[in-house]
Amino acid sequence: MNPLKFIQEVKQEAFKVTWPTGKETMQGTLMVVAMAIIASLFFLLVDQILKSLLQIVLNIGL
Repeated sequence: MNPLKFIQEVKQEAFKVTWPTGKETMQGTLMVVAMAIIASLFFLLVDQILKSLLQIVLNIGL
């Protein structure tokens, strides 16, 4: 394939890209941050529950 033709095709495809607006980017960023916070709180809760259950099981063995 001709390198010049390839570069021209890449340029044509680049012009077809629709970039998100600033508002859309901010909304996406806030959604990712919110989901990360929710996931971290969920895993914190699960970790604390499992820790408590393990503590109970270990105390039964004594």
